[in-house]
Amino acid sequence: MPKSLEYWFTCGSTYNYLTVNRIEAAAADAGIDLVLRPFHLGQIFREAGFWPFHAGTPKMDYMWHDIQRTAKGLGLSPKLPAPYPCPETDIANRIALVTIQEGHGLAWVKASYRVWFEDGLPVGGIENLAASLGSLGLNIDAMLSAAEAADTDLQAYTEHAKALRIFGAPTFVVGEELYWGNDRLEQSLATALQL
Repeated sequence: MPKSLEYWFTCGSTYNYLTVNRIEAAAADAGIDLVLRPFHLGQIFREAGFWPFHAGTPKMDYMWHDIQRTAKGLGLSPKLPAPYPCPETDIANRIALVTIQEGHGLAWVKASYRVWFEDGLPVGGIENLAASLGSLGLNIDAMLSAAEAADTDLQAYTEHAKALRIFGAPTFVVGEELYWGNDRLEQSLATALQL
């Protein structure tokens, strides 16, 4: 039976830009199957009365600097700061779930982040959706319709994320172990190989 890694993400997470652009190759090199799990991190933040990044703060400035320098090492060219926070992440997360079910999951999330971070069009917004879905030959109207019907399933993933005590994205889950953050990808893959 192939070893697997659960990749929990939300389309509004800034650090997920780095992860989605490297996780497929890293998992393939390790011989690990990816299980994609989109969820509503914003809902978890709202329920906790917490938001991690605020404009003009040292933490926010650091985040953009950290993403820029890490992206450079990955051969990516973001134009930062990107629009943040994005108000339509719930729609983006539902579309992520639909594209996963249809076999386009990682490709669409990657395309959506490229349009957000490189073209400055917020994730989940209609211009981003038109460009990112269009780049894969997917019909925006059909995808938006399917996304409406995916809300119950996405909420179930969100409840599962809460049960796992996930508090940020990206988070990688191996058995009962949680690894939070783009910089924990290699550690999580190493743990998956040991099972």
